[in-house]
Amino acid sequence: MVKVRDRKGIWPFFESWEETMIWSCLQGIMGELYTDDPEKPTAAVARLGDFAFFAGEPNLELISCVPEKCGKQFMIFVPQNTVWRTMIEGHYGEQAKTILRFATKKERDMFDREQLNSLATRLPAGYEMCLIDEEIYDRCSSEEWSRDLVSNFQNYEEYHRLGLGVAVCRDGRVVSGASSYSRYQEGIEIEIDTKEEYRRRGLASACGAGLILECLKRGLYPSWDAHSRQSLSLAEKLGYQYSHEYSAIEIWKADR
Repeated sequence: MVKVRDRKGIWPFFESWEETMIWSCLQGIMGELYTDDPEKPTAAVARLGDFAFFAGEPNLELISCVPEKCGKQFMIFVPQNTVWRTMIEGHYGEQAKTILRFATKKERDMFDREQLNSLATRLPAGYEMCLIDEEIYDRCSSEEWSRDLVSNFQNYEEYHRLGLGVAVCRDGRVVSGASSYSRYQEGIEIEIDTKEEYRRRGLASACGAGLILECLKRGLYPSWDAHSRQSLSLAEKLGYQYSHEYSAIEIWKADR
């Protein structure tokens, strides 16, 4: 398993895959690319955050090496086809849990700005929304529930340069947020989290709407890939349209 330095030779493995985290890797903005052979590659992995996307000719060495190479206790493997999926499930056995994720269409003209503005301003009394600045970034980094809002950026300087997000606060505490899980040239991949005791109050909808509006204002596309049907339902409320479902595999290290 070798880290890719010349990305041009890897592009063909992923050319039909409409996934922004892969684009981030291929564009050299975020994430990493690995292959089986730098001279004559037959397979490749695009890895960003907790995600690893496997393409090309199924390769057991790549499948087995990724978690250790990335130092991860938990990862989400996304296979290009059923052959990759079967190999991953067979190798990891009880450590693997296959789930369904839900992709949305990537269409720039589908958002109703008036509706989004209505949702973004529909906050309960005592709550306020703001852009994620350095202070909010640090607060998000310090709590487990909110860490994924900013965790794929090495520091605030990188987040300020590449990322974008909004947070809802109450009494000086961050209770909900929508942010860039990752960045690619044309936009971001959205991550939304709400502290458990503050859920079902419309905060996720408000944050999502606020972030989408900020993206549109800046000419960025706010991509949304849903982890669950609940996430898909929220996406549709915000104006996204369902595209298709696909299989992903949650992998836990044996010593968790």
